Amino acid sequence: MITDWHTLNREPSLPGLYARAATRRKITGTTLPDSGLRCWVDVDPQRLAAYRKVCGFADNGLLPPTYPHILGFALQMQLLTASNFPFPLLGLIHLSNRIRVLRPLGGVSRARVSVQVQNLQPHAKGATFDLVTTLDDQLGTLWEAQSQMLCRGVKLDGEPVEEALASTLMLSEVEDWKAPSDIGRQYARVSGDYNPIHLSAASARLFGFPTAIAHGLWLKARTLAALGEQLAAAHVEMAVQFKKPVRLPSEVTLLASAAGSSGDLRLAGAGDLEHMVGHWRPLA
Repeated sequence: MITDWHTLNREPSLPGLYARAATRRKITGTTLPDSGLRCWVDVDPQRLAAYRKVCGFADNGLLPPTYPHILGFALQMQLLTASNFPFPLLGLIHLSNRIRVLRPLGGVSRARVSVQVQNLQPHAKGATFDLVTTLDDQLGTLWEAQSQMLCRGVKLDGEPVEEALASTLMLSEVEDWKAPSDIGRQYARVSGDYNPIHLSAASARLFGFPTAIAHGLWLKARTLAALGEQLAAAHVEMAVQFKKPVRLPSEVTLLASAAGSSGDLRLAGAGDLEHMVGHWRPLA
């Protein structure tokens, strides 16, 4: 598919996009738009420092591997609330996330973010698509990511195809941490992602959740921060699938394989409830 790219002069304003998202509740089609958005963005040192603190990243001079998602969030919101996007943003479920760091993310103060959607597929509960985000500098691509999203209630022809990540290596406990009741609000302030299901029990109940649940990308960021120097700074892929949501407040345990260029990880809760599984691999 050839993408019709639209370049913006500045980042979109989030309040207006949230208002647009709140008024879109119906599925309007079954075809993804072939347009994408691009914009040069600046890295705000204060916002980056606040993000590091909430997610547990040390200041090692590199952007955290999950931080480009924050740089692209406003563009993602504009793309997913556009009139030609067929699914309502509120209610989309984040199933998995795959990040590839192609070059070290050091010294990045300004970069171009690109976002697009692709790969619409049938799913047992509706349809999935990939939200693709890319970070480039003057030399080319630094980082890219795919978030697989599920929209319930969409009917597509074809058989569902689901990829399952599973740990194949011996795992041992890395650390326990608490996900406090306000972590959704903490993460929202540093990311801009004010999805109601993460903010409070009252707002989460409006979408069928008995309590607020943790952001998937906070769980991934907190996990990668805990693994720290175990992960390469570049030429690496870090993929996770989100399983059972982490209800807030909760305590979770991170398990991972031994340090190495490849590895597996697992995030578990009380009673060995599986919240997230994943791996890291060197890029070919």
